[in-house]
Amino acid sequence: MDASLRQRVSRLYFGDTPAARNFRIASLLFEIALIVFFISTSFVASQPWLTATGLVVAFILLVDFLARWWINEPPSAYFRQLSTWTDLVVLISLVVPVITGSLLFLRAARAVRLFRSYHLLRDVYREYSFARKNREAIEASLNLLVFIFVMSAVVYVIEGERHPGINNFVDALYFTVSTLSTTGFGDITFKDTVGRLLSIFIMIVGVGLFLRLIQTIYRPNKVRHECPTCGLMRHDPDAVHCKHCGTTLHIQREGADD
Repeated sequence: MDASLRQRVSRLYFGDTPAARNFRIASLLFEIALIVFFISTSFVASQPWLTATGLVVAFILLVDFLARWWINEPPSAYFRQLSTWTDLVVLISLVVPVITGSLLFLRAARAVRLFRSYHLLRDVYREYSFARKNREAIEASLNLLVFIFVMSAVVYVIEGERHPGINNFVDALYFTVSTLSTTGFGDITFKDTVGRLLSIFIMIVGVGLFLRLIQTIYRPNKVRHECPTCGLMRHDPDAVHCKHCGTTLHIQREGADD
């Protein structure tokens, strides 16, 4: 009975049936709603309804976490995935404040749920040809988005109680974006060493991620297909031979609309 149930759950998560695809799409929509919920409620003071909602969300995430652990082969390998640990951090951030109060760090830590998006992208690429064609631009956008919100959370945690200009997550987000863009309006500046090092890190890494996004948007369209001889991954959509070594390529295409 357990083996049969495990197989059904595994097919639901990883199968190619209409039910499995609908389940993954529903999961993706839930993840998007969850990220919006975490970010928007970071601006709200702790309230009973917010705590109750957090517990409901924690229960749903716990069921999903245990289900994925159960069907993973082998189960121990599940804890070698980054998404597993981000899920654990989020679960802790939802449950611990009920006991200890809404801690600043734990509220900000929910931003790491954005890392889950990398795991979900695999389903999106499998289901939608548009996503596959624009894979690099989507991943570059996600890299920048994750960096902005995670660094905003770090700024909120480190400087939230030390700098009068960082009163909520919006202030931290504003500082991160203005620093990343090198605009630097000057209304929020860190005078301590840790704050200055954090600002330098945001500028260096953030500008690199932003330039990478611009590059993927304006660079001519390429398809991802590994050359069996030299390993070159990017080719023209109508390529028959690899430009690097001349090997004949067999790039899969989906028709005129692809």
